[in-house]
Amino acid sequence: MNGTGDPTGADQVAAAAMTAELRDRWLSGRKPRTETALDLYCFAHAGGSAGEFVRWGSGLPGVRVWAVRLPGRAPRQDEAPYKRIGDLVTDLVEQVDFGRREFAFFGHSLGALIAFETTRALRRAGLRPPRALLLSSMQPPPVRTSRNIHLLPDDELLEQVESRWGALPMAVHEEPDLKRLALRYLRADAELAESHEYLLEDPLDTPITAFAGDEEDPGQLDWGSHTRGAFAAHRVPGGHFYFRDPKSQAELLRLVGAALNPES
Repeated sequence: MNGTGDPTGADQVAAAAMTAELRDRWLSGRKPRTETALDLYCFAHAGGSAGEFVRWGSGLPGVRVWAVRLPGRAPRQDEAPYKRIGDLVTDLVEQVDFGRREFAFFGHSLGALIAFETTRALRRAGLRPPRALLLSSMQPPPVRTSRNIHLLPDDELLEQVESRWGALPMAVHEEPDLKRLALRYLRADAELAESHEYLLEDPLDTPITAFAGDEEDPGQLDWGSHTRGAFAAHRVPGGHFYFRDPKSQAELLRLVGAALNPES
């Protein structure tokens, strides 16, 4: 800082470095092979890694796909997890400059709720909103959830998760260390979901596209009341993790591409 109170070049460089460090802590992605014009930030389901979605880049021309990485989950497993979505999105909006260029959000299950609340936090902060909000396999708020799943013993927690969303890989059951790690992530995410308190606000202006597997509750598509912009809903073949089937994933990416570029 110089004598006039204005930041010096060194101050600006240090601030930029800190901003980049914070962004890199929250985000990961692959360098695209071709030029892109839009960023798609992906929020994972409970117990999941948004890195699963980074591989979608090749199926979305012109889009750079980013994973949003939460504290308490790999690779930030040494950090304390958030217990409230409100605290999470407040810090996320303060520490990540999403609006460097055109962008959109995709969230699956719990990730859809976090993406939705992040969009509302951006609006409250007067910041650039996403071009589109893509929400998958999640009931719209106010969400009715149990308040004590995250307090269950390990085996009961695992049973509840699998009964609601499908079986986890056999390795989780067979390898104690992997099971312990998976339950740690699932418990933290269950607390995030169960502690969420929806505060009524005006609908968003951001267009919303909702997705769900055709084996899921169709109520997960009922997001239309949360936007004054365009709204669309699509059922894709499969269950809660429909996008893991190659054919369903191809259909989802086609629909996502259309939602991101509605005039093309």
